[in-house]
Amino acid sequence: MIGEEVVKIKKQPDLPIRFKSVGTFKILQVADMHYGNGILSRCKDVSAHDFHFCSDLNTTRFVNKLIQLEKPDFIAFTGVVFDFTWEKFPFKSFHAEFLHKGDNIFGPSTADAAESLVEAFSPAIESKLPWAAILGNHDQESTMTREELMSFISLMDYSVSQINPSSQESVRTDIEGFGNYDIKVYGALGSHFANTSLLDLFFLDSGDRAIVNGIRTYGWIKESQLRWLRSISKGFQAHKQDLHSDALLGITRAPALTFFHIPIPEVKQLWYTKFSGQFQEGVACSSVNSGVLQTLTSIKDIKAVFIGHDHLNDFCGEINGIWLCYGGGSGYHGYGKVGWERRARVILTELEKGKKEWLGVEKIKTWKRLDDGSLSKIDEQVLWDRRSSS
Repeated sequence: MIGEEVVKIKKQPDLPIRFKSVGTFKILQVADMHYGNGILSRCKDVSAHDFHFCSDLNTTRFVNKLIQLEKPDFIAFTGVVFDFTWEKFPFKSFHAEFLHKGDNIFGPSTADAAESLVEAFSPAIESKLPWAAILGNHDQESTMTREELMSFISLMDYSVSQINPSSQESVRTDIEGFGNYDIKVYGALGSHFANTSLLDLFFLDSGDRAIVNGIRTYGWIKESQLRWLRSISKGFQAHKQDLHSDALLGITRAPALTFFHIPIPEVKQLWYTKFSGQFQEGVACSSVNSGVLQTLTSIKDIKAVFIGHDHLNDFCGEINGIWLCYGGGSGYHGYGKVGWERRARVILTELEKGKKEWLGVEKIKTWKRLDDGSLSKIDEQVLWDRRSSS
């Protein structure tokens, strides 16, 4: 306490983030929670039998159960975190009056955007696991701007999210959007890789909406973001090569995973390919193709991209050696389909076992869990195997 003010100190996860001693690193991807106003926010697209007892608390319960079952090492929230729509509030004039006065009123119980964020991320915070978030296209439709949202998220307990890259980094930081950052996952303790990043996680802000040639479209990843991504990836790999010794020989490039919300236009092409999972709705991407896939392909380290936005899609498909995977809608206040369970994706990275210690990344797997009463595991597949790709 300073004077009469209570100062809250952010609780930090165990850092640096690293692989377990058993040689694995597991990520839980939670997409499109659309968290509203807790128990007051009704569920969408559930059976008539479940409707009257269903709320945002069902989303919280689902994420808690996933954490308990899968025991992830890291949680990635890939937007939309929460939902702010006037239609769910019966007293529009009441809220308009308070908003006009400048109060951050959010819903009939006067919960504001910050309170909704705390509730939405409570499973991650209570688990004390490191977690990160990016914004979707709806998150700024609240009482906070996108910059304010990412600032708040970055200060939450156990969050490793960032507004944008640190100015101390040796690359340009004049990046468009809010929530462009990287996270390094280090090798297992006791190995030669304990101080080396063996897996890179990239997070990008895909924006919200824009007007292009007089037509409204979804946001997209801009050239300044792609320039930063190319620079930071090049820096990572140069650093790893500088660290090489006989023990590190042969492991010259660490694989990377990328997370953003709005799909890129090339995802549409997957309809004509062999994919794993359900392709149940049109790909709601931007009309602008900013060259994201070309950039990801040129970097060579990125093995998979994980997206959200289209709740009824949960498939993985491959283009130019890069897997593009939907998380599937996890939130009960977001749209869905009656009879189609809410779901979340799990990503497991496994290290290669050497004669005496764990080495570099050998394999990346994924599967999904359904909120069907037994948390059924479906669509398990290998996204990348170093032995078959070398």
